[in-house]
Amino acid sequence: MQRGLFRELLAEFLGTFVLIVFGVGVVAQVVLSKQAAGGYLSINIAWGLAVAMGCYVSAGVSGAHLNPAVTLALAVHRQLPWNKVLPYSLAQIAGAFAASAVVFITYHEALGAFDGGVRHVLGPLGTAGIWATYPQPFLSVFPGGFIDQVVGTALLVCGILGITDPRNAAPPAGLTPVIVGLLVVVIGATFGFNAGYAINPARDFGPRLFTFAAGWGSEVFRAGNGWWWVPIVAPCVGGVIGGWVYDAFVGRRFPTR
Repeated sequence: MQRGLFRELLAEFLGTFVLIVFGVGVVAQVVLSKQAAGGYLSINIAWGLAVAMGCYVSAGVSGAHLNPAVTLALAVHRQLPWNKVLPYSLAQIAGAFAASAVVFITYHEALGAFDGGVRHVLGPLGTAGIWATYPQPFLSVFPGGFIDQVVGTALLVCGILGITDPRNAAPPAGLTPVIVGLLVVVIGATFGFNAGYAINPARDFGPRLFTFAAGWGSEVFRAGNGWWWVPIVAPCVGGVIGGWVYDAFVGRRFPTR
């Protein structure tokens, strides 16, 4: 049992590492090049592909949750053992932290050329948003930002349950990660403006912890009127809601044969 869980945690760590190293990497490229090497569309596409790649390297061992909100939703709605929720979540956060360090090291000289070595969180030279999400100035933390993350994550989990349900229009074997990646692309292209569509506590909290330790300081937790907790709590709420919606409308409605 313990060896099996350890194997799954390693898979969740690596899968989330792959997700974040590509996802944060594309944002670094766009921001530090001042959009000379990409834009919002390339960010959306790369994040979707990053999800697909993360799934491909881990799905056969752990199911490729890569997201504490997905893990929690599966515990609530799909009988995932509750004793896996916290270990999976910690492995995902650790993978995101490690990936953040790799992006920082790789782009360290470009970062210095951009901000002169002074780490700003927000503003024209702000770079903390490469790693973690921050809301638009007009967005309230609650209810606006909270609703934003609930809706995005509910759509994510509802879509994942539909895509992976063998009773539904399941994709051909091996293509599920690609379809899930496309789901992330469409969420980013439609609901990314308000606050960057974190929809994943590990995706936001692991990189935010890294920026706290790597020179941006405690401002990463104060910026955006204390925004940091919203991408942790709201996706968990949204994931549970998304699972309930899928089951209420489809998951429990298949005809008996």
